[in-house]
Amino acid sequence: MSEFRIYHDVNELLSLLHIRGGDGAEGYIDLLQKHRTPYVTTAVSAHSAKVKLAEFSKTPEDFLRKYEELKSKNRNLDPLVYLLSKLCEDKETLQFLQQNARDRSESSANATSTTTSSFTMPQTSTKMSMQELDELRKKLDNMTASSNAPLPAEVTRKMLRDKHNKKNPTQPNPVFPQWVYDRPALLGDFITGTVPAADSAAAVGTMPLAAQEQALVDDLLFVLIGVDGRDITAQPVLGRQNRSFIVDPTLDMSIKELVNRILPVASYYSTITRFIEEKSSFEYGQVNHALTAAMRTLMKEYLILITQLEHLQRQGLLSLQKLWFYIQPTMRTMEILASIASSVDKGDCMGGSTLSLLHDRTFNYTGDSQAQELCLYLTKAASVPYFEILEKWIYRGIIKDPYSEFMVEEHELQKEKIQEDYNDKYWDQRYTIVQHRIPSFLQKMADKILSTGKYLNVVRECGRDVTCPDAKEVLYTLKERAYVEQIEKAFNYASKVLLDFLMEEKELVSRLRSIKHYFLMDKGDFFVHFMDLTEEELQKPVDDIVPPRLEALLELALRMSTANTDPFKDDLKIDLMPHDVITQLLRVLAIETKQEKSIINSEPTDVALSGLEAFSFDYIVKWPLSLIINRKALTRYQMLFRHMFFCKHVERLLCNVWISNKDSKQYSLHSAKWFAAAFALRQRMLNFVQNIQYYMMFEVMEPTWHVMEKNLKTASNIDDVLCHHTSFLDNCLKDCMLTNPELLRIFSKLMSVCVMFTSCMQRFTQSLRLERLSREDGASNLGEQVEEVPKKKATTKFSAEHMDAPLSNVGLETTISKFDSNFSLLLLDLLDKLSIYSTNDCEHSMISIIYRLDFNGFYTERLERMAIERSQKAAA
Repeated sequence: MSEFRIYHDVNELLSLLHIRGGDGAEGYIDLLQKHRTPYVTTAVSAHSAKVKLAEFSKTPEDFLRKYEELKSKNRNLDPLVYLLSKLCEDKETLQFLQQNARDRSESSANATSTTTSSFTMPQTSTKMSMQELDELRKKLDNMTASSNAPLPAEVTRKMLRDKHNKKNPTQPNPVFPQWVYDRPALLGDFITGTVPAADSAAAVGTMPLAAQEQALVDDLLFVLIGVDGRDITAQPVLGRQNRSFIVDPTLDMSIKELVNRILPVASYYSTITRFIEEKSSFEYGQVNHALTAAMRTLMKEYLILITQLEHLQRQGLLSLQKLWFYIQPTMRTMEILASIASSVDKGDCMGGSTLSLLHDRTFNYTGDSQAQELCLYLTKAASVPYFEILEKWIYRGIIKDPYSEFMVEEHELQKEKIQEDYNDKYWDQRYTIVQHRIPSFLQKMADKILSTGKYLNVVRECGRDVTCPDAKEVLYTLKERAYVEQIEKAFNYASKVLLDFLMEEKELVSRLRSIKHYFLMDKGDFFVHFMDLTEEELQKPVDDIVPPRLEALLELALRMSTANTDPFKDDLKIDLMPHDVITQLLRVLAIETKQEKSIINSEPTDVALSGLEAFSFDYIVKWPLSLIINRKALTRYQMLFRHMFFCKHVERLLCNVWISNKDSKQYSLHSAKWFAAAFALRQRMLNFVQNIQYYMMFEVMEPTWHVMEKNLKTASNIDDVLCHHTSFLDNCLKDCMLTNPELLRIFSKLMSVCVMFTSCMQRFTQSLRLERLSREDGASNLGEQVEEVPKKKATTKFSAEHMDAPLSNVGLETTISKFDSNFSLLLLDLLDKLSIYSTNDCEHSMISIIYRLDFNGFYTERLERMAIERSQKAAA
């Protein structure tokens, strides 16, 4: 989770809980950031957390039932249960949440009381009778039952079919013809809709005991294969209920007791048969198809047993006791099958969730070898189609998942848009993991499975066919290490193939070095040539600049400098941005937050940007390098470049002032004391700008770049490369003060003061030069007959004597004093903020800026005074 996402979620939580004051969101965000860990800490104590919550709940049985129901749907409840158990232990937090819930319910009750309602309750003055109370309770029970009732099979199938067809319009699901569902006799289950014809035979209870037994044996053999008997009839079922039966009440009690013991097998048979017929439809996916096929095989064995029992009955060798004896071993098998069928049906399981349920059942029957063997057989059979999809994904990078069962889901995204969108959308969202489709036995390997296929898919997108040389068939086993090793081998192969492809064939490191030359101002001679060539053009308003002219000047600068040796120099382009660097930064920081729409939709400022403020480089990156150097990375490079480019521009302006000030040293200027102050202020500004540039380039970017290059050499997969590259850019932006809007605003104001000061000095120098030229003309007229060297001395003397007159203007002295005051205040504010961030937020790299700018202790005393005042305010 990104820092911006944490900030957004914390603010949402605070607003929901109506918390005001205190440290605000920042304090909680700092705590969360410090306690973040890459390890999952909830899996170990999930069981104990569930027990604690059950004990805390007023209805523990309902809680456990709901927990198991959600668990059967493959929901990842462990982190939530763990969090809730911790909240139950914290009495203070629990009391606050309960009070907050009461306040919210009262406010909602007050809001609803003002609106009219169609539901009327009896008046408070009249008491409800017991009969009215029972009727109301029955109505509420009926409403609850109807709301929880499962959807009819036809509706469920249609929903699944529509969902699939919407996602894959070109590959619609095949559909069984309607007559398959209209003929109930084809299902193999009880037909309960017809009314049996009246039988004039005597009731079975009036017959002798032996005759009753034979009649019941004959009935049971029919009931056990889904056909109603004469004295045993099946009841209709609603939804997912178990089948119940009505036995003739006149039957002898001993026989009736034995019949009731055998009837659960018929109920299991009915449940299994209905499950097989329903889940065999195309809409329920290949895993359920494989499971029903395995169950159908077992049901054939069951029908063979019933056929053998019928053969014994026809020979007169089958009594009710013998039937009970022969059916007992099958009863346990049928019970397990019916239980699995009910759980899969109740949880609406498909694909990975079905395999998770089967896997959990297999482990739960650890003490019962026969039951575990049965579940293992079903799990192996059901996992075959899932593992076929898995093999194609991890060995070739192809997803063939017609029923949306596999844990990895493909989204239609175009790789051409990587250069347009400020996000990692293609890499992060082209293929994603769907949590509830992950089988529990593959949960630990889910990320590696996703990465393996993604790596191979990237190589395939480049037109190269790849197949893992260690490809073997993946089979389900209770020993997870078997398929874990196969997935590990496939992951290592895919990582190596893509990494070698990018590093060696596509020359990723050389590309990054090329970007560093231009965006991080690595080539000094190139920038000197470029800024000399484009200085006049970039001073125009951005609307008046002709981009092709800038492109031509860029090409000229590239050819005239050492950048000419760069093989990728032709990919460098000019980009005139619509916003200044601060606006661009704020728009980036607002992504995925509440302020995003307001900032994006805000009206542009009336101030027209100059070419220098809007200028930036852009870089053409083609697939697959665009996975690493995407628009998100290039935007960060652009922000760094614009920040440093403007600093370089301000430095050039101050240096030009320094050059023009050299001419003034030949004059005495005794009365112009402010001119010395202007010289000193210019030098302080130049010292500030040069030290900031040195810090950014040599103390931030170069060391961080070398760390990244070293890490790239040891990277084992493309995700590591992405991580190291992103970390490099994040650290550069943070240490260059570009992630802190407060520091950036102060810095921007300092740069503006420097620019305005240089403009003022240049105007004054220009007027001085014009005045000098006019004075020189006057001096030359007086000494026309003097020789050349004496003539020059006379001119200089005359100029020096008459120069103090325009310089004694009080307004200029006041202007320089204001510049000095503003610059000093802003610089002190910047140093003060830097000292706060370097101590409170452990941003130790920023301390070196303070030492560089305050190298002789010039600002130390004032900074200490500001710190004391701040502490006194905090204490007050």
